[in-house]
Amino acid sequence: MDRPVEPQWLVLAVRVPAEPTRHRVAVWRELRRVGALLLGQATWAAPEVPGVAAGISRAVGLATRGGGEILVLRAVGRSAHDGRRLQELFTAQRQDEWLEFIADGAKFDVEIDKEIRINKLTFAELEEEEQSLERLKRWHRTIKARDVFGAEAAGEADRVLELCTRRLAEYTQLVFTAQHQT
Repeated sequence: MDRPVEPQWLVLAVRVPAEPTRHRVAVWRELRRVGALLLGQATWAAPEVPGVAAGISRAVGLATRGGGEILVLRAVGRSAHDGRRLQELFTAQRQDEWLEFIADGAKFDVEIDKEIRINKLTFAELEEEEQSLERLKRWHRTIKARDVFGAEAAGEADRVLELCTRRLAEYTQLVFTAQHQT
C-alpha cells in the first residue's frame, strides 16, 4: 500500500524595512492573497502547489523593491505529526474564510428577501444586487484556489453560492416583470 505523500511547504523568512510601511503592507497583502500562514513574526508558510508560486514571486519582488528580501525555503514536517499540524493550521485558516463567506451569503439572501418584501423592484437595485453576487463569486473563487486541503465548510459554501445565484435569478425575474407592467 502506498503511503500518502506529505505535502511540501514553502517557508518564507521576510525582512522588509519598517519604513515606509507601504512595502511591508504590500508584502503582507500578497502573502495573505495566496493563503500563506503566518507562523511567527516575519515567518510564513504555504503549501508548494500550483498557483502559490506566482504569488510568492510577487511577494519577493515587492520585498526587493522595498529594500528587503524574502528567503524562501522548501520544507516538510520533521515528523508526520508536524506535517499534519501545519496542514491543520492552514486548513483552519481556510475554514474561517469559508465561514465568513457563508455568513456574507446569508446576508445576501436576507437582502434579497427585504427587497422583495418592500417591493423594491428597480433596475438600480437589481444592478446593486448583481454586483454583490459578483463580489461573492470572486471571493468564492479566491478561497477555493487557496483551499488545497479541503476545509470542511467548503461544501456548504458551494451550496450558499448556488442559493445566492438562484435568489438573484428569482429577483431578476420579479424586477423584469414589475418594470414591464408599467
